[in-house]
Amino acid sequence: MGEKKKKIVKTIKVDVDKCNGCRACEMICSAFHASPKYSSNNPARSRIRLIREPLKGLYLPVYAGEYTPAECAGRDKYVIDGKEYDECDFCRASCPSRDVFKEPDSGLPLKCDMCEDDPPQEKPLCVQWCIHDALTYEEREEEVEEEVEQEEMEIGLESLVDKFGLQKVMDTIARMSQKGENSKAKEEV
Repeated sequence: MGEKKKKIVKTIKVDVDKCNGCRACEMICSAFHASPKYSSNNPARSRIRLIREPLKGLYLPVYAGEYTPAECAGRDKYVIDGKEYDECDFCRASCPSRDVFKEPDSGLPLKCDMCEDDPPQEKPLCVQWCIHDALTYEEREEEVEEEVEQEEMEIGLESLVDKFGLQKVMDTIARMSQKGENSKAKEEV
């Protein structure tokens, strides 16, 4: 069992009664995470998504959580104002069973990083851009067991292995390494 330590937990609180479905949160998130920053706007790259049912006036922002390598066992249904929703609609995880919260070009999982940047943001941009205050940034201190965290590269490679298989990923890396060596050799000549 690991050692207990204090950790700051950052979260975005959602007030569905205040959300009007404007999608400003999606737009600023996708622009912030564009490469280079703010150069484009693709909502598929956004770390926050809006579940919309405009005729009923239901809008629910959901922000990306941890990657999970397996589908969940639960397939519960929720009824809100007479409309039936699948449990996956409200899930924050990036998982193999759906394309939500995955980078559209690579298929790598997306996770909300609370717009941590250099210089750091006071609060995530989706919260700053929400004109109806449906999103609120909160920090709280919790005592948690210290665990070894996977690095981003390891999480990304694990996701690719789950999707394409270990051999295909290894072959691709070998081919890319060979291209890199060939480019270096040409530069030296």
